[in-house]
Amino acid sequence: MRVLITVIGLGCALTWGACSSTKHTATGNVRAIKDPTIIQQRSDSLFFAAQRSKMLGDYKTAITQFSDYLRLNRQNPTVFYELSRLFMEVNNPSYALGFARRAAAMDTTNRWFQLALADALGMNQMFDSAAVVYDRLSRQYPESEDYLFNKAMLLSKAGKTDEALAVFDKLEEKTGIVEELVYQKQRLLLKQSKVEEAAAEIRKLIDQNPAEVRYYQLLADVYDANDRVKEATGIYDTILTKDPNNARSLIALANYAKQRGDSTVYWEYLTKAFANPDYSIDEKVAFVYPYLQMMTLDSTKLKEGLQLTRLVIRAHPTEAKAYALEADMYSQADMLDSALNDYNKAISLDSTRFSVWYQLMWIYSRKDETKELLKASNVVTQRFPEEFMGFYFKGVATYMLQQFPDAISSLNKALTLGSGDKRFMGDVYSLLGDSYHALGQHQQSDSSYERALILRPDDAMVLNNYSYYLSMRGEQLEKAAQMSHHSLELQPGSATYMDTYAWILFRQGKYEDAKEWIEKALQDPEAQKDPSVLEHYGDILFNLKDVAKALEYWQRAKEKGASSVGLARKIAEKRYIDL
Repeated sequence: MRVLITVIGLGCALTWGACSSTKHTATGNVRAIKDPTIIQQRSDSLFFAAQRSKMLGDYKTAITQFSDYLRLNRQNPTVFYELSRLFMEVNNPSYALGFARRAAAMDTTNRWFQLALADALGMNQMFDSAAVVYDRLSRQYPESEDYLFNKAMLLSKAGKTDEALAVFDKLEEKTGIVEELVYQKQRLLLKQSKVEEAAAEIRKLIDQNPAEVRYYQLLADVYDANDRVKEATGIYDTILTKDPNNARSLIALANYAKQRGDSTVYWEYLTKAFANPDYSIDEKVAFVYPYLQMMTLDSTKLKEGLQLTRLVIRAHPTEAKAYALEADMYSQADMLDSALNDYNKAISLDSTRFSVWYQLMWIYSRKDETKELLKASNVVTQRFPEEFMGFYFKGVATYMLQQFPDAISSLNKALTLGSGDKRFMGDVYSLLGDSYHALGQHQQSDSSYERALILRPDDAMVLNNYSYYLSMRGEQLEKAAQMSHHSLELQPGSATYMDTYAWILFRQGKYEDAKEWIEKALQDPEAQKDPSVLEHYGDILFNLKDVAKALEYWQRAKEKGASSVGLARKIAEKRYIDL
């Protein structure tokens, strides 16, 4: 029987029989050993070696050594016990139970063997049987309260609630009223929907120690969890007579007021709770955070959410998370300047939170504050060198500032870090394509665009940029036309994409088709101000023999800011020049 190969990967498993091997081991010649003294010496050596391995945390070696011991001596229950414990450590419940049963059967008087058996039974979800073992131990050792407690807990896990309650009652007769017993009993009673009986258990704690507010809170929670609002309200009111700033009670009463539509009382209780600096800021943040989701459905929640965040800041003026919470609220409401102020304040108090830096970079990118984005991303890439988004945003910033080699370096670093989001990886490849193009590295540029389109084949912007740059070089024009046309299928109203398609058609010599598409683009008022579109229209018109109108649009392009040498020559020489 091969036991350990699949469990712990040992080369030779526990078989209690022959195990062929070419290696010399401590048990290689067990069958040949007849001298009891030598057997005893070898078994003792294995036992102490196994104990040392166990103490060093090398459980697999200890299992092997104890297993080798059993080849020499199977009459020692301690070894079976040790193997049971070791198999628990390596998370092998079935083997742990087998060895525990053997040890417990060999010596029924040893409580440690019985405890190991109970643990192994529990590990195998055999809670009834484990409870039986603890019942036996509690009768053997009546002075031990732990055995009765464990018996009750196991009966509870086995779903035998009434039997568990009876054991807890028996234990309470021995110990008196103890908080842990009361808690376990009320938990089981609530499981049976016996709310008043559960409450009566907690009242025993209150009667025993009427000054302990925590017990009143536990009682109120029982009523609250079972929609007994009247009883819960009475207890919360009692708590406030003892502790007027008790935040949990104030929050609970505020929620009750909100449920009955009393906004005045709601804010009165809530404001008092949030003003308490002893009320955990984490609990306050957890209370306020749902407003971020509610704001997307109800814009009126913004005012309420901001009121709460200001209360948090007032009570915790040196906590970074207070300002980050308000910043999240502003960001969700698209109030980016206010969000920036709060995120910067949060970072000034605690600069170790990457999530805050991420929000800061995201807002700078949205506001086109490129220099600030670069400054922030430089800090992020130094402090959080394993974060993809730091290098991604640095790549965006350096590209926008036309620092193309730096952009390529940052974006490639982002690729090595990787991101599970295809959208971001596609953005990196797209921006790499733009950066390589700007440096005239067309092979790398095309490769980057191809990778972007593998990830996002319907990315209209990548399709447009890639196809336009191919047409600029006069390469793969048929492929460029297909990609450009697909971008228009995705975004049919884009004047920019219409201009690109028109230009590709022009490069293919399809001048009439090009004229049709660029005139569609020029129906957009913004396109009428775009010098590139105006110059393209002039080029198309000239090749359709409309020289006068071509000159008019070349001149308009110049007036709108176009300043290329080619355009100047076109106007001066009154002819199309393909540079």
